[in-house]
Amino acid sequence: MENKMAKSESFTRRYVLGVLVLVYTFNFIDRQILSILLEAIKADLLLSDQALGFLSGFAFAAFYSTMGIPIAIWSDRGNRRNLIAIALSVWSIMTALSGLAQNFWHLALARIGVAIGEAGGSPPSHSLISDYYPPRKRATALGIYALGIPFGIMFGLFLGGWINEAFGWRKAFFIVGLPGIILALVVRFTITEPERGISENKQDQKDNKPSVKETFRYLLSKPAFVQISIANSLAAFVGYGVITWYPAFLIRTHELGTAEIGLWLGLIMGLVGGAGMYLGGFLSDKFGSRDTRWYLWTPGVILVVTVPFGIAGYIAENLVLVLMWFAPTILAGNFWQATSFAQVQTMAQLRMRSMASAILLFLINIIGLGFGPWAVGILSDVLQPIYGKDSLRWSLCFFSLLNIWAGYHFYRAGLRLAEDKTLFETIQDEKPG
Repeated sequence: MENKMAKSESFTRRYVLGVLVLVYTFNFIDRQILSILLEAIKADLLLSDQALGFLSGFAFAAFYSTMGIPIAIWSDRGNRRNLIAIALSVWSIMTALSGLAQNFWHLALARIGVAIGEAGGSPPSHSLISDYYPPRKRATALGIYALGIPFGIMFGLFLGGWINEAFGWRKAFFIVGLPGIILALVVRFTITEPERGISENKQDQKDNKPSVKETFRYLLSKPAFVQISIANSLAAFVGYGVITWYPAFLIRTHELGTAEIGLWLGLIMGLVGGAGMYLGGFLSDKFGSRDTRWYLWTPGVILVVTVPFGIAGYIAENLVLVLMWFAPTILAGNFWQATSFAQVQTMAQLRMRSMASAILLFLINIIGLGFGPWAVGILSDVLQPIYGKDSLRWSLCFFSLLNIWAGYHFYRAGLRLAEDKTLFETIQDEKPG
């Protein structure tokens, strides 16, 4: 009887995680399809690189990040499953409406709508997963959840590149946006809201509902959180700049079409990026269970070691070498998410877990998504009189060096994590046997 119950609980956990991976995949399809469509939109709406960088970066990130805070309050105090379903419906509809844009401001408003909807995706999902998986398995579970990022980018590139060449960029937004409404119904009617703290045998104190200020103060009292935030923001700055502008780089410097780019980049970002996302969580759990510092040292080492590969890929002329050197960059760029959010979830109290994720996402997206693509676009415009169509190549090359800085803060975060006795004991208590 107990064995059957255990199997049932295991199936439920895996089902919920699987559905949330699919939701996160839709999240990134709708978020990143813009990157493969940038050149077509630029030609149709006559926009500059700076304007496109603003649309793909700051216009999205400002609302995604700021709306994440009040939505996280709702998540920590209300039903997380229902919130995910509503958020998914909103961003799917707004993605479809992007295809109706006639100018910069129309597209900006549609992207803001996508951002507001997507702000309700990750914080409640992180909180749900943390109640289904204990700390010793949490980085791996969140690594699997985060596969939605490379999978979403992969399918966004596949679909966006092909649909753009066959039917135009407007149809691409319609086709990828609307199916999300069906998935929202699946979330609402097949996922069960778990009891908070059940994975750690913690008692949920329902009357203990920390305010935003109290949550900020609590997290800032954790030196590891501060270092994680800096490291994540820098890594995201580089990562979002790359995934936004790399298709345009291949079009301008190597004269590829969007369908061909969608195929090759989709495979690299989906398969290699997926491997990085999973391995980042799995290896951090493996090494971190032996030495707490390696929960955060693992992604830091990978980021620093792969910087030369990225630079080699930008300056290479042979397309095979360009794509070959790009693969390690994508592997490293996906290594840090799972373990970072896992450690923050473990630090946070039960009724502040969504808020903790929202705060970290706020910092990551304002700095990374907000300024990463925009900064790459600005530097590309500045370098254009000197380097012509290769200005984007050198802009991407320059900003890739920031991963060394990110690696330093992951090193500092690992040291601080080991000093947090409470967190260490929580993780140790969950070790089997």
